[in-house]
Amino acid sequence: MRTPHGVSLTYGLLETLGQSIVSGAYDGRGFPTEAELCTQFSASRTVAREAVKMLTAKGLLSARPRQGTKVEPVSRWNLLDPDVTRWLMERPFSNTIYREFTEVRLAIEPVAASLAATRANRKDIQAIRDGLNGMRDNASEHEQALQADIEFHVAILRASGNPFFWQLRELINTALRISISITNKVAGHTASIPAHEAVLLAIEAGDAEGAQLAMQAILRESLDLIGTYQPELA
Repeated sequence: MRTPHGVSLTYGLLETLGQSIVSGAYDGRGFPTEAELCTQFSASRTVAREAVKMLTAKGLLSARPRQGTKVEPVSRWNLLDPDVTRWLMERPFSNTIYREFTEVRLAIEPVAASLAATRANRKDIQAIRDGLNGMRDNASEHEQALQADIEFHVAILRASGNPFFWQLRELINTALRISISITNKVAGHTASIPAHEAVLLAIEAGDAEGAQLAMQAILRESLDLIGTYQPELA
């Protein structure tokens, strides 16, 4: 049975290796052997083996007899895994990855808002409203406002009544947490309270089309802001 300390070492190595793989540190050269990992990171074989196993489960690595362990192409990565999502978005800035994540949200969240308008119960609607109130009450506090914004969007996924949408909450959470910092820099302010309130009011009114359009407006604005962001000028 692994100790908590062993678990923390494993996750520490997982984090280091995952970030390195996603940032391209092993492009054009082989992935270290288990013995090399142990030497380089002063890790036990158990920790190294477990970290590699976890990266393999995320699609970043593969191990084959007599071929060793190799880094897989991006097309094989589990892009919906929260760790992989975060590592991708923590790379040096690229408009492309932020745009792609927002496009995924654009395909999901307006439909979730539409479904919420027809399926949400009082508890669901209160959770969405709590998120909106948190955004309003903490508008001058970036971290609290961001967390409330995430809670607003995640509450809508739950209110959709679709368990597949709910399973995507970690993806939405990660994409929001990192990309909103970019769009806020461009816009010069936190998320629009009226725009989010329009989504809530449509859901409360049972207006499926209105909820869908209001959510689309939020995400299309994010796409536009991401497209104009130039980090070297920030």
